[in-house]
Amino acid sequence: MRSALLRQPAAMPDWFARHAAIELRSTAAVEFIDITERLQAVVARSGVACGLLHLQTRHTTTGIVVNENEPLLLEDMRELLDRIAPAGHRYRHDDLTRRTVNLVPNERRNGHSHGQALVLRASESLHVVDGALWLGRWQRVFFVELDGPQRREMGALLMGA
Repeated sequence: MRSALLRQPAAMPDWFARHAAIELRSTAAVEFIDITERLQAVVARSGVACGLLHLQTRHTTTGIVVNENEPLLLEDMRELLDRIAPAGHRYRHDDLTRRTVNLVPNERRNGHSHGQALVLRASESLHVVDGALWLGRWQRVFFVELDGPQRREMGALLMGA
């Protein structure tokens, strides 16, 4: 364990927690939206030196992922999601003659999006160290849209000292 990398502040003030709702607008059916800079700015404005930033999506057809922002890799990840749950496949969820719950007007045919979300995370916790997100060299934070384009919301809970 390399605990020497983490330094405890000389004077540890009381811990606190703050929550913020973050609105996003996707522009494609499947989209990896890099939110790293936006999150770094939230942390920097907060004054938190040491703590955690916990993220949570409020949608069953989205995810939160930490990975590399490299265009060819993002294409590979899109193709992988499509192989896992292809849009052209028949899903019981999309059969509105049989489905009786959670129906809304102009219901989307999005069974594939729910299947794809099954392999992603709905939340992620990130360390805050020395007033910044503690990410690796290539790590970026993505909000992953699987049923866009549409307006989305995620929560950010920042806890720390």
